[in-house]
Amino acid sequence: MDEGARRLVVGRVRKPHGLKGDCAIFPLTDDPATVLATGRVVWVVNLEGQPVAGPLTIARSRSFHREWLVSFEGWPDRSAVEPLGQTFLAVAAEELRPPVGDEVYLDELIGFAVRSVEGEPLGLVTSYYEFPGGLTIEVQGPKREFLLPYRREMVREVDRAGRRLVVDVPEGL
Repeated sequence: MDEGARRLVVGRVRKPHGLKGDCAIFPLTDDPATVLATGRVVWVVNLEGQPVAGPLTIARSRSFHREWLVSFEGWPDRSAVEPLGQTFLAVAAEELRPPVGDEVYLDELIGFAVRSVEGEPLGLVTSYYEFPGGLTIEVQGPKREFLLPYRREMVREVDRAGRRLVVDVPEGL
């Protein structure tokens, strides 16, 4: 994979586990068994999304409570993987199942046009926030911005190809 290829973060590297080079990974995907499977090529990225190690090939992978234990080829022991703590695992976007139906990658939401169910243009998505209550998008309108929970009751339609959301805005917002 070249340096300019798009990578998507699929897990947070928490800490080494045991002495044989396993890392505890908190999955950030709905299908960790496939995404973190043996033989998968991954990159380790920092908080800025810059690669700090890789490409790495997953040698072993298994579910462990809410996490996954993963080891990499050529990383034989705990001391080799200790520097990876508090980083993230990323995979080439083209290797993952593309979003289907009304699914969308979060980073793609920026710039989506937002319209009401009546067809009135409301603005553009300028940011998103992950709050304990769920995902919230920031919409920059012609006169002001507002926050809108990204919930099925409010986001009625997602047109990924047309980069458009149809929303049912509660009265008073």
